This record gives sequence, C-alpha cells and structure tokens, in this order.
Amino acid sequence: MDIKTPLKFFSGRSSGYLATKITKSFGVELGKSSVQEFSDGEFQPSFEESVRGCSVFIIQSTFPPTDNIFELLLMIDAAKRASAYNVVAVMPYFGFARQDRKDKPRVSIGAKLITDLLSAAGVDRVMTMDLHADQIQGFFNVPVDHIYASSIFVPYIKSLNLENLVIAAPDMGGTKRANAYSRFMNCEMVICYKLRKKANYVGEIKVIGEVKDRNIVIVDDMIDTARTISLVSEMMMEQGARSVRVFATHPVLSGPAYESIENSQITEVVVTDSIPLKKESNKIHVLTIAEVFADVINKVYNYQSISSSFIV
Repeated sequence: MDIKTPLKFFSGRSSGYLATKITKSFGVELGKSSVQEFSDGEFQPSFEESVRGCSVFIIQSTFPPTDNIFELLLMIDAAKRASAYNVVAVMPYFGFARQDRKDKPRVSIGAKLITDLLSAAGVDRVMTMDLHADQIQGFFNVPVDHIYASSIFVPYIKSLNLENLVIAAPDMGGTKRANAYSRFMNCEMVICYKLRKKANYVGEIKVIGEVKDRNIVIVDDMIDTARTISLVSEMMMEQGARSVRVFATHPVLSGPAYESIENSQITEVVVTDSIPLKKESNKIHVLTIAEVFADVINKVYNYQSISSSFIV
C-alpha cells in the first residue's frame, strides 16, 4: 500500500459472524453491502456505500458451497469497478487448497485456478490462515500474508499444563507443522503413517514413536470427516496413551465427522472459527481468530512488520 487511504471492511454472506468480530476487535464498523438474488440462483453483490479511493478488506472464507468463492470474486470485481484504491481478500479458510498439485493423471490443480481467478478479479493482496500446502503462496503474483493458528493454539496448549506432552503429526504431510510445535514446546514428536485407498478413506494407520504414558496433542490444518483422527486416537489409547487431543485450524467437519468425534476416545478437539460449526459438540472447543486477523490487518495497513504475529 503506497499511501495511507481510508479503510473499509466488508463481508461475504458466509463469514458475517467472523467479520463482525474482526471489525469489533479492530474498532470500526462493518461496511454495508447487499446481495440481490435472482430466481434462477444467480446473485449480484453490491456495496451500499462509497469505496472510491479506499483500502477495502473483504472477509470471506471459501468453504463449500462454491457460491462463497464466487461471491468473493464478484465483490472484488465490484470494489475495483467502484474505484477502490486497493482490495484485500481476507480468506481465513482457503477452499480448494487440497488440490495443490497433480497427484494423478488428468486432474485439475484447483488451488492454482482459484489464485488465477482472484488475480483476474483484481485482488491486490490476500490474507489467509494455515494453508493446506505452503507452496500455494507461490501461485499468487500479489503479496500473501500467511497467518498461523499456532499464535492462539500454543498459549492454549500451555494453559493445559500437560505432563509428558507429545506432539503428533496425523500423516507424513503434517510432519513439518508438528516438528515446529514440538520444537517450540520443547517436547517429543510422533508421526502417524496412513495409507489411503481413496479420498476421505483411510485403509491403514501406523504410529512411529512412543506414546505410552504420554498426553498426545495432534496438530493439523483441518478436520474433514474425522475418520483419521478417530482411528489414530483409538490406536494411541490402545498403546497406552494417557489422553489424545486434536488441534486443527479449519473445522470442515463433513459427513460423519461429528458422530466420529463424539464416539472416539479423543478428550478434546480444538478448532478456530474460520468456518462456523454446523452444530455444537461437548468435545469441540472453538477459539476465535478475530483478534489475530485484526492485529495483522492493522499492521499491514500501517506498514508495520507482521513477523511478531507468528509463534510457530
């Protein structure tokens, strides 16, 4: 951002609950916008106040349905056409991030397509949290502020005062994240090796490392069907673990996820409000990311370093 410009916040329909928290933490009002819906399902967002010459922050997580990502694209386009000075897409959950490469023939790279669509719409900057794959940042030709939920998870883990703490990676892809947590917490780490027969279905799991008499904390970027963490927690408890807790940034929680968690031996599942819960659960604890995003937005707007906002 080259010059200091007026600042305005807006929200897509799916993330109004979070946008309200962010703007309250920031100390401003959420801008007025509306969406006109046509009988065939088409919709048209519009801003109900001037954004000319403003730095516009549009808050929208892009979880299913795909209307959410398309609504964000339309809002970015509308802001640019209304002569906004620049437009920042605040996407706490970046949908389609699991499609970050061609893992088999004749498939799309969905994450790259989404970044291209955002660029085509005219976005000037993107803020997101715990991407499924870090390399997605390189798909963009605009600045990306990649925030980590560790800034709220680590203090919570410390507050539990767990003895014999062990950090666990739910799969080989999560070893980097788990290693960062374990180094910061100065504790051991274990790795779960899983063999998938197809998407959302785990055929076999093995645990590499010692879990007996340990309090296990599994860290991941998201929970989808919760089959993996349910199987892992059961295996760890059978091997003598004292407790198993799961910390995952994005509560996708599709299909049988809630039932799997309720019927599992997991003590607690800690998530953020990047995606709203479909229903309440005694085992699921939600930590808000509103203050984290408000702080980063404030620093970016005032040309300050955001490196202090990262813990792990």
